[in-house]
Amino acid sequence: MKKVKLLNILVFIFFISLTSCFTDDLDPTLEQEKSVEGSIVDVDNLYGILKGAYSRMTASGYYGRDIIITNEVRTDNCFSNGNSGRFTTQASFTYSANTGYFWDEAYATIASANIIIGTDVSNLTGDQDYGKHMQGQAYAIRALAHFDLLKQYGQQHAGGTLGVPYVTEFKGEDLFPARNTVSEVKTMIMNDLNTAFDLMSDDYYDSSKEFMSKYTAKALESRVAIYFGDWSIAKTSAESVINSGHYSIVSSSDFVGSWGQDGSSNSIFELAYNSTDNQGINGLAYIYRTTGGGSYGDVQVIDEVANEFEAGDVRGVGGILGWEGTMLRNIGKYPDNQGYDNVPVIRYEEVILNYAEALFEIDNLDPNALTQLNLIPNNRGASAYAAATKDNILNERRKELMFEGFRYDDLLRTGNDIVKYSLQQNFTSTISYGDYRLTWAIPQAEVDANSNMVQNEGY
Repeated sequence: MKKVKLLNILVFIFFISLTSCFTDDLDPTLEQEKSVEGSIVDVDNLYGILKGAYSRMTASGYYGRDIIITNEVRTDNCFSNGNSGRFTTQASFTYSANTGYFWDEAYATIASANIIIGTDVSNLTGDQDYGKHMQGQAYAIRALAHFDLLKQYGQQHAGGTLGVPYVTEFKGEDLFPARNTVSEVKTMIMNDLNTAFDLMSDDYYDSSKEFMSKYTAKALESRVAIYFGDWSIAKTSAESVINSGHYSIVSSSDFVGSWGQDGSSNSIFELAYNSTDNQGINGLAYIYRTTGGGSYGDVQVIDEVANEFEAGDVRGVGGILGWEGTMLRNIGKYPDNQGYDNVPVIRYEEVILNYAEALFEIDNLDPNALTQLNLIPNNRGASAYAAATKDNILNERRKELMFEGFRYDDLLRTGNDIVKYSLQQNFTSTISYGDYRLTWAIPQAEVDANSNMVQNEGY
């Protein structure tokens, strides 16, 4: 069986033909009969495994499409029109333990990261300082993948305490790991991000943004902290990113165009895609619009969303939004129909909004909360807010991060119901906070293979 036991597959022979989105280097691949032990003798070997970990995150089942789309069609942003039958199950909350999701992709990513983390860099030839920097990236990757798993499979919004197995060893002795609690997973995520920050060096800052840099760890820490309401941590981690001086908010005149560019000034970390990836029908663009015909275009924007943006806001109609006949679409984000655009995983604008929310929650009279919040509309052709309130912050997050997969998490972390407000939404009635459907089912094959695995309630 694979599933969590997938973590213990003997993997990675280095010198193979390229199959990842990266065209310059060799990509480690799954290989059931060969072991990685003894194969890592030089820092460059770690580089190949690291690129393999990033490559796993680009899969259509992970950041290449599904984790983003699934988190949009279950909200007040989008719905599935069923053009090709894709994402109707997710959008109607009718998934089951046999539906499948990104469990395998995330744990395969973690397995790659654990190989790097488990390597004694002091025994390798080459630039050992860079080796430690790559280990820092691996810790951040491991934290991010576990956080993604926790948000989707953890019971924190469905009345339970179970999270996901937090796997810290490649080929460890525990072949059948049990689920850690939500609290335990949170602690381990934060520990990994702190270790990542300590190990990475700003001397290796990557201007392409296709590799995590030192302050990526702090940006991700701010994301995790606001999810759990750790406002002081969110504040200090966001300030670290801001004070690094590496990033800036994209102006209104450049915002739409930035989505067709790689490594923009507002990008903190993005996953690389290019023509050799051939995402095609499995890419984000293909699912978001028809692009003049030929694409599936299953995921439409709910008509009422157009009213959320005032005239002149570059995120509204005529900018990011557009009409294809009578269908409202995401026209501007992930614009290349063949999926050649890089996919941003974390942008500077998100960190600013994390910062504004943290400042507000610590002291709702702090004038800097409003200053930080208004940095976003001031650079989008939209009106500034008169006050920093929770509703205004969440509203601005919805507008700025729309189509990037954040809305579902924002609704749940703030204890909101998934409201049925439009006939276009695929689910039949409002789904109350605490409903079992707010957490994804552990894959049935995983439950069958692992006697220690506990299924979520309702499946």
